[in-house]
Amino acid sequence: MLKRGKTIPEVRWKDTPDFVELAKKWKPDAITNLLKFVWEGYDLLVSEVLSQINCDEAKEQLERSITQSLERRIHKKMTDCHFFYVQHEVYEFETSKSAQAQPPQYDIAFILYENERIIWPLEAKVLETDGAVGDYIKEINENFITCRYAPFSSQGGMLGYLFSGDPDKAFTNIETKIPCTLNDHPDFLTRDHKTSDHQRVVPPGKSYPTEFRCHHLLLKIIATATNNIPSV
Repeated sequence: MLKRGKTIPEVRWKDTPDFVELAKKWKPDAITNLLKFVWEGYDLLVSEVLSQINCDEAKEQLERSITQSLERRIHKKMTDCHFFYVQHEVYEFETSKSAQAQPPQYDIAFILYENERIIWPLEAKVLETDGAVGDYIKEINENFITCRYAPFSSQGGMLGYLFSGDPDKAFTNIETKIPCTLNDHPDFLTRDHKTSDHQRVVPPGKSYPTEFRCHHLLLKIIATATNNIPSV
């Protein structure tokens, strides 16, 4: 295996503090605002796309097509944000294993303008039912908790695209199978939004944040009427 050299971002930005701490210095509620953009983007996705179609007719590239449409609508809501930007399908060069290996790739990422290595990621998984949470849980246990994802952030998130079933049942299955404790987010009590706290396994020689908070957002894909969408 060919040893990996440095990438251009690693040469340019050698100092890599925690995304969350930097964001809070900019604005104490920066992470809540970031998540608010996600929920508002979802509201637009429902009103502009999901409520206009029969989602049961769509069979191909579900995760990628939903994520791409969602990212565009998150971007629409970020007109007054000058600290970080949002991007679909972003590579994490920091945890690439070798020169030949493709780096991990985030479905959606919030990236600091002042340091492109510092990323707050969102990973998306289709949940066909409220019990089909296996791939969702795998992302958390094998990628977030191992620091393969979000090495420079003490927080990140999962998007569950729920096609059928009850969000509360999905949350119960996620909580049982990780296992973890899911807590309500005080700023999003009307949303299907929980958090869980974890101790990460940091690789030797690295100073990544050990404590990690995962946000769990379940987005119903079989759309309801837009006037029933809860406020943030």
